[in-house]
Amino acid sequence: MVLLMLWGPDMVSQELSTENSRAARFFLSGTREFELHNYPEALRLFKQAIASDKGFYEAYLMAGETYFEMDEFLQAVSYYEKAVAINPDFFPMIYFNMGNAWMATGSYEEAKNAYERLAGHPDVSERYRALARKRIESCAFAIEAMSDPVPFDPVDIGSAINSEDDEYWPTLTADEQVLIFTRQTMQDPGGRRVPANLREDFYISYYGDDGWSEAAPVGAPLGSELNEGAPSVTADGSMIFFTACNRADGLGSCDIYFAQRKGQSWGEPVNLGAPVNTSAWEAQPSISPDGSTLYFASNRGGGQGKMDIWYSVRGPEGKWGVPKNLGETINTPENEMSPFIHVDNNTLYFSSDGHPGMGGYDLFVTRRDDEGNWSEPENLGYPLNTHFDEIGLIVNARGDKGYFSSDRMSGEVRDIYSFDLHHGARPNEVSYMKGTVYDADSRRRLRASFELIDLHSFETVTRSYSDALTGEFLVPLVTGGDYALNVSREGYLFYSDHFSLSSFAHQRDPFLKDVPLNAIKPGEKTILRNIFFEFDSYELRPESLMELEKLTQFMVANPGISVRINGHTDNIGDASYNMELSEKRAGTVARFLIDSGVDSERVTHAGFGETMPVATNQTEEGRAENRRTEFEIIEPELRED
Repeated sequence: MVLLMLWGPDMVSQELSTENSRAARFFLSGTREFELHNYPEALRLFKQAIASDKGFYEAYLMAGETYFEMDEFLQAVSYYEKAVAINPDFFPMIYFNMGNAWMATGSYEEAKNAYERLAGHPDVSERYRALARKRIESCAFAIEAMSDPVPFDPVDIGSAINSEDDEYWPTLTADEQVLIFTRQTMQDPGGRRVPANLREDFYISYYGDDGWSEAAPVGAPLGSELNEGAPSVTADGSMIFFTACNRADGLGSCDIYFAQRKGQSWGEPVNLGAPVNTSAWEAQPSISPDGSTLYFASNRGGGQGKMDIWYSVRGPEGKWGVPKNLGETINTPENEMSPFIHVDNNTLYFSSDGHPGMGGYDLFVTRRDDEGNWSEPENLGYPLNTHFDEIGLIVNARGDKGYFSSDRMSGEVRDIYSFDLHHGARPNEVSYMKGTVYDADSRRRLRASFELIDLHSFETVTRSYSDALTGEFLVPLVTGGDYALNVSREGYLFYSDHFSLSSFAHQRDPFLKDVPLNAIKPGEKTILRNIFFEFDSYELRPESLMELEKLTQFMVANPGISVRINGHTDNIGDASYNMELSEKRAGTVARFLIDSGVDSERVTHAGFGETMPVATNQTEEGRAENRRTEFEIIEPELRED
């Protein structure tokens, strides 16, 4: 409708190029039908106007515009060209939609020529000159991209998920075992396909030895009689965020909601509320792997363009902060949407019609550096991107496979496809640790908090909980890093471990590990696996600080207990030297606690050298386990409940 808006029906009624009153009447009737979106009738009237006057410029122009609105782009171009043949300078803005129509068919050379005619015309405003130059840039990119295509071979994900209805907006857990997606059903209770019965619901499928299970409705309370769409789950599948529109508790046309999972059931969905949701349109959420940062698309005020990508950070008390715009590196004066933050928490995929691309919405990737800055977006290339709209890409944790929804293969309904993601578009590879938390004595499954901390940056990478019913947990691990893991629950000794993935470029195999927690009672011990000393020394390494602070917090939270810090070594070297080294190392940890404010009467220490091995000393792995620091409860709880 760009041409009619620039031209205006009032103006054309006064300045029509025809002198044929019959043609003018048909034309003006056509413009009224056009404004009412009654395109078939408008087209019939414009063609009657042309039949009445073969040289009627405006009738050809508006017939082209009508075909454009009907997505019949080659027909639109045909009528634009007929208008230009009558008078190439009568209305220069015709070249804008001519270029758009050519671009919508993937005819980039022809589109580029049309935009160049617009940009070079003396009677065009600077605003549209600038827009034409951007489109010329996109055409040049598209021509180059088509000459150097990226590998792309999409595969139908299978009949267990795809049906005769539309399937789209998939979301996947980090272990790739659970897929949740949106299905738009068009069937009445009798099984007939009735477009008027359109309804969006969540469906779920589980991956097993035989592939994906038959997708089933997620059901209440997550699913409802209303429409739900665009789901995003945390890496462990414990929380889901999604879009719902026009609900009674909504703040705008569309809002973002979330729900928590317990066992196999979902809790009642909750509107995220202000300041994330506003009276504007908030939708297409993507939650970071630890559930602490939410990315979403919105047309709220204060952005860079029409639709922008925003993010909100959840504070320590669970409240979401005021959303911030992702900035002009990513957002343009046009539209950016469908953000997807990868499990590595540093690679973001999104769709845009504002960056140079193939036309319509293209898929892009941007990466966050060590300073927190996002890189210039990279177009994912042809034929992953085409002149059609590409929206809603997700990438598995390993970073080698993408999933998206499209109708361009079937030409009918939208189905979900997977494909091998080309190397230039891949994120950091992510493995994961998966297991169950339980009481070491009773074997009862426990809900416990998790912290995964980068041992180099000291930043918390993931903060989550094991499931309250099953005790199950899943923690993503980005390959190439070294991590400390802490698991804690009130009334229990905390559990610590570390994972060194810096020497593994491609750690694909997950770490399967159950975590037993010991109740606080005399004689119970915990190995402090994230206490590190310099070689052959009792000087602490910097990466030990987080574990020491965790131990200090434990002592503060449990003021009625006393502990002994125990030091142990392997059997390499002199036994008496090892005994002395272990005692000094234990003393260093004890002094840290006392210097941090823990009463000295509650802390003692002892060295045991090589006398209490927990593994063989015949291998390096065994000796590494024997070189350890642990704390032991030596006095019972003194407080009364």
